[in-house]
Amino acid sequence: MRVVIAEDSALLRQGIVLLLEEQGIDVVDAVGDGEALLRSVAEHQPDVCVVDVRMPPTFVDEGLRAALVIRNRWPDIGVLVLSQYVEQSYAIDLIDSATSGVGYLLKDRVSDVDEFVAALGRVTAGDTVLDPEVVKQMLARSRRQDPMATLSPRERDVLAAMAEGRSNGGIATLLVIGSAAVEKHIRSIFLKFGLHPEDGEHRRVLAVLRYLGA
Repeated sequence: MRVVIAEDSALLRQGIVLLLEEQGIDVVDAVGDGEALLRSVAEHQPDVCVVDVRMPPTFVDEGLRAALVIRNRWPDIGVLVLSQYVEQSYAIDLIDSATSGVGYLLKDRVSDVDEFVAALGRVTAGDTVLDPEVVKQMLARSRRQDPMATLSPRERDVLAAMAEGRSNGGIATLLVIGSAAVEKHIRSIFLKFGLHPEDGEHRRVLAVLRYLGA
């Protein structure tokens, strides 16, 4: 596994380098801002990047924006974003950029070496990794909104089948209905949950999360 690290704190950056190298992971570069990260990725073509959300010059979302560029330009390179606090919009933006090979963790997780390295390996392998606290807050928000109350019994059946990972064709077979009916029910679910077309394929994931939260 070849890794590029982007973290503005020199102390934390070096700490992550040492942590990964002790695990036998090849850290090919470690940089302190978003522009340097993009140059490094272009040069080294790593397997995965570890990226801090907030970096110079404004310390708002430069790291996240650089991560999104990486996912667009080099879709085969995994990106694991680290954040000091849970920021759901950042997590959603990251997942919207790709359906695999991305992760969003709180920086506290770095102290658990096994957990951090395992998450890095999963992202490199193409999985999506979300910090448990992010999932917890997303589910809590879903419960407060109680979107399930607006669904018809058939829409609940369709959503339950979606949560099992079934495709539209699989749902149609399971419920003995036509594919057009399945698409109609899914569109209705998205509408009732306030999930818009610009959310892309991530609408399915969000709908299932709300179902699980209910």
